[in-house]
Amino acid sequence: MALEVIGSGFGRTGTRSLKDALETLGYGPCHHMEEVFTNPGQVGHWVAIVSGQTVDLDEVFDGYRAQIDWPGAHVWREAATAYPEARVIHSTRPAERWWASFSRTIGKLLDHYQSIPLPPHIASMMEAAEKFVGQQTFGGNWADRDAAIAAFERREAEVRATIPADRLLVFDVAQGWGPLCAFLGRPVPDQPFPRRNEADDFWANLGGEPA
Repeated sequence: MALEVIGSGFGRTGTRSLKDALETLGYGPCHHMEEVFTNPGQVGHWVAIVSGQTVDLDEVFDGYRAQIDWPGAHVWREAATAYPEARVIHSTRPAERWWASFSRTIGKLLDHYQSIPLPPHIASMMEAAEKFVGQQTFGGNWADRDAAIAAFERREAEVRATIPADRLLVFDVAQGWGPLCAFLGRPVPDQPFPRRNEADDFWANLGGEPA
């Protein structure tokens, strides 16, 4: 099974809602960080990727029809090349709103994960995430608002410059079903667009927000 949808957007851009939306439209299962946290066998792929090893993306995404969110978004270029028929969705939101959400969740987790009693595979995944998110994406400046927003905006510019316009949807989940369904050629479901993964839910899945 080859990926049909590739997500290039950062975490905290509505990716959990978008995962549910894509699965509702028939693009399931959809790879997402939650999939990695619940599937220890996934972690080794990402540890290998951040250490510079060559990894077969068919193995990484085996069984998945779509990919959204980190860690998959870290290899968006490679995935877009490996799956030339796949559509690319760049999830986004206003930069200040993204920063407010990111700094309270993923950014804070990067600061504190070493002191949180996480299951071993999640701790290993967070070590990898510190490298590919914290270092390789944000240059170690994930706690710096201006630097983080610059990286956020740079990613969108890179995606727009790389992916042909007819293959790309830059999408804010606040837009709802319309643009997504039009892009994928799917009818609009007779149900509300999913709304998932508020900050409280993020920390609930990790045993609570650290002080």
